[in-house]
Amino acid sequence: MGRVILGIFSRPGRLAAVLASVALLAFSGPASAQQSVPGGFTPEQAEGLQQIIRQYLLNNPEVLIEALREYQQRQRVAKEERQQQAVAAAREALEGDPDSPVLGNSEGDVVLVEFFDYRCPYCRQMAGDLRRIVARDGNVRLVMKELPILGPPSIRAARAALAAQKQGKYAAYHAALMEQPGDMSEPHLNRVAETLGLDVERLRRDMESDEISQMIQRNKDLARLLSIGGTPAFVIGGRVMPGAVSAETLQRLIVDARAGAS
Repeated sequence: MGRVILGIFSRPGRLAAVLASVALLAFSGPASAQQSVPGGFTPEQAEGLQQIIRQYLLNNPEVLIEALREYQQRQRVAKEERQQQAVAAAREALEGDPDSPVLGNSEGDVVLVEFFDYRCPYCRQMAGDLRRIVARDGNVRLVMKELPILGPPSIRAARAALAAQKQGKYAAYHAALMEQPGDMSEPHLNRVAETLGLDVERLRRDMESDEISQMIQRNKDLARLLSIGGTPAFVIGGRVMPGAVSAETLQRLIVDARAGAS
């Protein structure tokens, strides 16, 4: 038994695995024949192991914190790997969907995809930075993925913007919704359309079309595939970047993606 215990504690990887499964047993009373312990220990060995590990954890509680951090890090790495695989598999849907609006240079050498919601304060906060970066760089293709996740007003705004695309005014309509206060009521959306010279009646009809419903659903399916659960979220250079990022970070991602493609 002593050699078994020493063997466990001499191998950190084995120790972490055993700790994760035995910690509950160590604080829940003696082991029974019905309880199972990693490594095929007998109930008698398990009981001795419980006592040793319990005392070890009481004397060294930082070990559990370290194990938890290691576990979380492994989970993050695994998630990033899954996302990278999903991005590679969904590249055409991300970058080549002809129905997705494109801002910036349609022939740009770097593709930046944004999933966003018009009512998301962080999306609105980043809109200006995105516009300036795209204009300054001049060679970025910014693909817009409407992902209305904040209720009916968000869905209504996304539908209106995609309907404006059918009249060639997506960029202007998108900018207006991002710059205006968060009123996404029908009267407000109509006023924006009128200000931009859009045919409001056509906009209303197009908003209710099955085509736009399908576009939004495709974006939702794509976000789910990529494990994107909030906005904004960016895809660039094969990576998913969730949440708001600084202008400097965006610029660095663009530089990295350009270097990786060369």
